Parts: sequence; C-alpha cells; structure tokens
Amino acid sequence: MSSIDAYMVSLPEDRIAPLQSLIDTINANIPEGFSHEMPAWVVPMSTYPSGYHCTPDTPLPFCQVANRKNFIALYHMGLYADKAMYDWFVGEYPKHSKYKLDMGKSCIRFKKVDHIPQDLIAQLMQGMTVDDWIKVYESTVKK
Repeated sequence: MSSIDAYMVSLPEDRIAPLQSLIDTINANIPEGFSHEMPAWVVPMSTYPSGYHCTPDTPLPFCQVANRKNFIALYHMGLYADKAMYDWFVGEYPKHSKYKLDMGKSCIRFKKVDHIPQDLIAQLMQGMTVDDWIKVYESTVKK
C-alpha cells in the first residue's frame, strides 16, 4: 500500500471523496515538472538540487492537501510568495463559491468539503510553472 493509499484509508469516510477530488484536480492541472509525494507536490531534487532552504536535503515544496478536524486544507506556496497570485485568487474566489473564503497566507480552508471550487483550483494549479515557482521562491522566500 502506498503512503497516499494509507493516508486516504485513515480518513473519516465523509472526507475521502472530497479530498480525492481535490487531489485529482491538482494532478490534472499542475504543470509538468512537479512531483507528487504523499498528498504534496514538490520540485524534485533532480530539478532543484538546492532543495528547501530550511532542510536543503528535501525537495522544494509547492502545494499540499490535508484533512483537518473541521476542514480540508490546501496549502499553496505560490499564494504565500507571490502577491499578484494571492490577489488574483482572493478576487476570483467569490465568482466560484457562494461560501466565504477562509484562508491564511498559503492555507485555504474548505469547511464545506462538498463545495470545493474545483475549477478555480484547476486555474490556480495552472498559474505557476516549476520555473516560475523557483524564480519566485529564490526572489522572495530564499533571500
């Protein structure tokens, strides 16, 4: 059993389908070059050997999904590091969901797990390539 399969079977029954749908949307729309580990997508060490500045022997993180007690979370580092992307997402969200946006700098919290705006998440994933993310990371995060 893969680590993703083990993670998925550990979830409450009502979270499996919404989380799997979110993972499927990300997989279908994330630009080529990111690798998928656990419910996370990273820039592989073969592409970016410097790795993550906090732990240089690990791949550069890009996004991750997680089940939390009261919500499903999507962590997207591009939202954290790129103000234009953040502003775009905040502006677009109301066009795709009747529910109030609940987010921090990189964490989007979906409390209505059956109403995740998959089309908006697809656009978000398509909005930053591996090369874009490396440039943003190096200029804003890894100073």
